Amino acid sequence: MDLRLKGRTAVVTGASKGIGKAIARGLAQEGVNLIVLARGKETLDQAADALRRGQGVKVLAVQADVRDIGQVKAAADAAKAEFGTVHIVINNAGSGIRRMDRQINWPDTDWMDDLNLKLIGMLRVVQSFLPLMPRDWTGRVVNISGIAGVSAFIGALTHGLNNSAMNHSTSYLARDLAAEKITVNTVVPGLISTEWRHGWAENMGKQQGKSKEQFVEDTCKAWGIVQGRWGSMEELADLVTFLASDRAGYINGAQIAFDGGYAINPR
Repeated sequence: MDLRLKGRTAVVTGASKGIGKAIARGLAQEGVNLIVLARGKETLDQAADALRRGQGVKVLAVQADVRDIGQVKAAADAAKAEFGTVHIVINNAGSGIRRMDRQINWPDTDWMDDLNLKLIGMLRVVQSFLPLMPRDWTGRVVNISGIAGVSAFIGALTHGLNNSAMNHSTSYLARDLAAEKITVNTVVPGLISTEWRHGWAENMGKQQGKSKEQFVEDTCKAWGIVQGRWGSMEELADLVTFLASDRAGYINGAQIAFDGGYAINPR
């Protein structure tokens, strides 16, 4: 299937590792030029170099913290100078669970910092890159939320707030940006085999006297993941790449579960 993406340009936040890096690679494989953003310069530069060597596309790496509007706008200015137009905006920036103590006892600065990074950071990125997007239905915004927005995981209160608010914000943005012929959708990943999750599964398995593979299998059963496995970052990247393409032109305002059947709640 020709996705007709070659020569277009995308910005991907949180692109130095994990899901963001995989999405950037998936887009690059379709010939999409990239602006990749992350806070850590060394890992970001390494990811950008790998994309240039592996896929032969143009890659602009910009160290930026999406909590800082000045840095986000500077990234948009750099993208305009390099590419002129940005067709695709992928909002993936976020963080792991801050710590496992009881979150209702956190100071409000910790609550606000988590929300400032993912939810408000997403809005800053859309606002800053919107002037660069075409008004011909090739413009795409894809937000990456997560199942903490529809579940209650221990230690994930602010993750839940971020993800559920991102899901709902997608509806508002889809309605708003339709007037400018830009679509907005959310992908809701479940248990994905990121680098962090591999380490988590290995450590938890050791604590329980299990192999990593057995721990993942047992977790899938406990969580009600009917596929019986975790999803790969490449599978997730394929979905996001499709949503970024002309083939997905009639999908707008959607919240697409990518969770192996977790959302059907068979528990």
